[in-house]
Amino acid sequence: MSNNIIDQNRIRQFFFIIVIVLLGVLLFLELLGFLPALLGAITLYILMHNWMFHIIDKWKWKKGLAALFLMFVSMIIILLPIGLLVNMLSSKVSFAIEHSSELANAIKTVVHSIEDRFDVQLLSDQTIQKIQTGITDTVPQIVNATFNTLTTIFFMYFLLYFMLVNGRSMERTLYEYLPLKDENAVLVRKEINNMVVSNAIGIPVIALLQGIVGLIGYFIIGVDQPWFWFVVTCITAMLPVVGAALAYVPLAIIFFADNETGKGIFMLIYGFGVIGTVDNIFRFTLQKRIGNIHPLITVFGVIIGLKLFGFIGLIFGPLLISMFILLLKIYSNEFITKQREITNTLEN
Repeated sequence: MSNNIIDQNRIRQFFFIIVIVLLGVLLFLELLGFLPALLGAITLYILMHNWMFHIIDKWKWKKGLAALFLMFVSMIIILLPIGLLVNMLSSKVSFAIEHSSELANAIKTVVHSIEDRFDVQLLSDQTIQKIQTGITDTVPQIVNATFNTLTTIFFMYFLLYFMLVNGRSMERTLYEYLPLKDENAVLVRKEINNMVVSNAIGIPVIALLQGIVGLIGYFIIGVDQPWFWFVVTCITAMLPVVGAALAYVPLAIIFFADNETGKGIFMLIYGFGVIGTVDNIFRFTLQKRIGNIHPLITVFGVIIGLKLFGFIGLIFGPLLISMFILLLKIYSNEFITKQREITNTLEN
């Protein structure tokens, strides 16, 4: 009789788990579009939660007021530079779209000039025509991207408010349902904090340093609109592999096209020799010092993260790789090592 009851309970438990998993998958698929907002909120929460607890415990502020204050500060630090950036680049983008035919002709002239001078073939006329069509087609994409970004930011701060207000209870719940030993749960929390802080702070700082170094060179060489190229350098420096080369290589090409060969050569030397060196030195030292992260995890993580999550993948791509490695270690500690100890005990 007791065995029948146990079997019935197991069957009920099995079907109950199936229902939970199916509902979870359904909810995940329907809310997948909000994943960047959720990841952004998690990032800001990890950066702010200690400040939140300090304000509540030491300053005796109410939770809602403390959360709103921290959100306001983060908006100034994060959104204000983004707004200035969009304002600086919008005129350039609008000009490129409105004068796409003139830009295509200018590109054609530059390409033919380089091809005649160095006896190489870079782009065909058909390719240049595709570039013009691509520039024109970017109008709806830019509008959609702007709307999606604003929507993501709104939901990110919406989620962040409730995370900050319910921070301690949320963390206790996560610890309670995390199927790990206490010491392994602490390891997971430490790894997540290190990765988020390292990438959320390290990547923008490294990009800014590269932009500053590039700006110095732009002034020395005599680049037109050096502040614009400073912004472009900062943005491209956050991208993996190619990085800031997307800024100084086009500048060198422009110099070559304008018959300023000396400036073009110096731009390439300064770009690869100085700006690129700054990237390698600070990426492999600063981020490792902040979060003790191997550089290969950062590089490959950023590549994976951008594909999976978009811009926020700069932070959560490396986190995925680090968590995968950490979970392998935890699995070894939780099961393999324990199984070996049991086997050795039975053999003895």
